[in-house]
Amino acid sequence: MLPIALIALAATSLVHHLHNAQFLDDYPNMPAWLSVGSVYAAWLVAAAVGVAGYALWRSGHRVIGTVLLLAYGCYGLDALIHYLIAPLAAHSLAMHLTIALEAAAGAFLLGVVATARAHVQG
Repeated sequence: MLPIALIALAATSLVHHLHNAQFLDDYPNMPAWLSVGSVYAAWLVAAAVGVAGYALWRSGHRVIGTVLLLAYGCYGLDALIHYLIAPLAAHSLAMHLTIALEAAAGAFLLGVVATARAHVQG
């Protein structure tokens, strides 16, 4: 399940970041310093953390791999920060969907990592 969860988060995060970059000016209360390039860079860095975590986990470096995978899962949940900077009503349906899908995929990855970690230890 770990590869599936990782791919799910990478894909949903990419969709959210693409939407965010494409409609950056429409997202409510986004920081003025945020640019299209920084949105894409954030996705690349986050995805690299997830891939590195998986590679380390698979190669037997379970602790650091787990830490990186958990960090990546938390990054997926971080999509919910949109609702801290602007009310629900300020977001479009597409914004809600991309945010919700990324957050759900982040939660899924966190659950899979926790289960995988418990299974390896048990």
